[in-house]
Amino acid sequence: MAGILGLLLALDGLILMAAGYLNLGVVLPLAIGVGLCVLCLRWTQIHGGLRRSPRRATVWRWFWAGVSFWVATVAVFWCVLGFRASAGLPATAPAAIVVLGSGSPGDTASPTLAARLDLALLDAARHPDAWVLVSGGIRFRTYSEGEVMAAYLRQRGLSAQRILKEELSTSTEENLVFSRRQLVAAGVPLDAPIHVVTSDFHTLRAGLIARRVGYTAVSTLGAQTPLYLRYNIWLREYFALISSWALQEY
Repeated sequence: MAGILGLLLALDGLILMAAGYLNLGVVLPLAIGVGLCVLCLRWTQIHGGLRRSPRRATVWRWFWAGVSFWVATVAVFWCVLGFRASAGLPATAPAAIVVLGSGSPGDTASPTLAARLDLALLDAARHPDAWVLVSGGIRFRTYSEGEVMAAYLRQRGLSAQRILKEELSTSTEENLVFSRRQLVAAGVPLDAPIHVVTSDFHTLRAGLIARRVGYTAVSTLGAQTPLYLRYNIWLREYFALISSWALQEY
């Protein structure tokens, strides 16, 4: 069983890497898969060594207890993301809809960014009086991500008069801090309801950061991650949430 699981994890990592995805959520399953395959191939030698050394056996048991605890925390995190992703659109009418950039390098919207923008268009159609603020700076591109996002929305029929642009940010925290300044300048009260649109895996962290930087009535909307990539990206976000906590972003 462990060998089959290891083979599946290794294949998952190799296929996604071949498709151009290279992040912790892809590399870690590959490493775990290879490790499980090696474990199965050398189980007789490993088991014999553990029988001969009680100290090694104790370390071995504690190691697998730690792995089990880690897997349990990842499962809980995935359940939280899954619950948030299935919650649907919030009923509260927002004063503004803030769309977070995804850090995509090109001068056109990546699939991840396009999914966020499509969700924002759906929310904007439900709330025609809300501003739509797109947030993303210049990184590895000719135009700011904010401009790329604004162009995408305009091409799909959203009035340019409803669009605000934030074009300096390079992180989630900066997205939200700089967007808040833009909203204040546009006359949106600090306590007004705000919808923050991002990807499903990002809703928890984005919501926590938004509240810390001053959004007092924020709701997050998450665009779905494709199934073939979903759990790899959710695994990467598990570590991103820990990193944000360590950096005191929320």
